[in-house]
Amino acid sequence: MLTAKLCHLGRSERDRRVAELLERFELVDAADKTPATYSGGMRRRLDLAMTLVGEPRIIFLDEPTTGLDPRSRHVMWDIVRSLVADGVTIFLTTQYLDEADELADRIALLDRCRIVAEGTAAQLKQRIPGGHVQLQFADRAGLDAAASRLAVATRDDEALTLQVPSDGGVHSLRALLNHLDESIEIETLSICTPDLDDVFFALTGQANLEGAV
Repeated sequence: MLTAKLCHLGRSERDRRVAELLERFELVDAADKTPATYSGGMRRRLDLAMTLVGEPRIIFLDEPTTGLDPRSRHVMWDIVRSLVADGVTIFLTTQYLDEADELADRIALLDRCRIVAEGTAAQLKQRIPGGHVQLQFADRAGLDAAASRLAVATRDDEALTLQVPSDGGVHSLRALLNHLDESIEIETLSICTPDLDDVFFALTGQANLEGAV
């Protein structure tokens, strides 16, 4: 209500907007309580609700999920996605690179206050090696047959698997499957690509995350 007054909204518009935001952020039952009694997740939702009173088109969120439990964290993710779907531009800073991977259209990796890389999540992951396709077979015969056709594969006789270097793309996957005889039965296939943590460590040479935007 205070934020609505600071935005110079008229009384009817103020009441409508406050009621709408309390409903949207599931704070109706807590509307008559002081924020000091709120959980961490409720406080984050209140912060964002106050931000949206003036219907901004650009929002800066500074580590909005730090300290939240997994459920509250995913609720905040859903809120961010819904804002983006409504056409809002969001600049989000986070220590959690899986969060950046989930939410961001473009990512800038920071190391000691310096941007060391930027691009989409897919573009960043392609900057380092390590991607592979893992094939698992039902028996040793299938493993041997596939290994004889895939000279670059790394085999694990105990797990009955082959790891084949790959960027995980559709074309390379199709080429891999076409290279195997149809009589070779693959039980499971998994595509493994580097994550953004791997990218950060490879680009900075350290395991101490300063942040991502």
